[in-house]
Amino acid sequence: MKNNTNELINTAVQGILDKKGHDIVHIDLSKVNGAITDNFIICHGTSSTQVEAIADAVEKEIKEQLGEYPWHKEGKNNAEWILLDYVSVVVHVFHEEKRAFYNLEGLWADADQKSIPTIIS
Repeated sequence: MKNNTNELINTAVQGILDKKGHDIVHIDLSKVNGAITDNFIICHGTSSTQVEAIADAVEKEIKEQLGEYPWHKEGKNNAEWILLDYVSVVVHVFHEEKRAFYNLEGLWADADQKSIPTIIS
């Protein structure tokens, strides 16, 4: 399961990078009591159009590369916060202002967090 989880994380990040998502963060919740999943991937876009495009790219990349579909998804209607739940990995794609407002990184500050570079040289 760990390898599949790492593949999900890496593939989700690739989808985010493809649509130039901003400030990608991986939060490892596996050691946090009461966490609803083991991993969050968080990023944001600067417009509703970009938020939707990022979420679509993540979903498409995971489907094509791993043959997996989200167990649950929310937020497509207003594209301010789209959530793609793959059980062991939950991808959050925010509109920039909503990300600051909800501050998931702050809420889960006791978990291991890692910023993922958005520019690959």
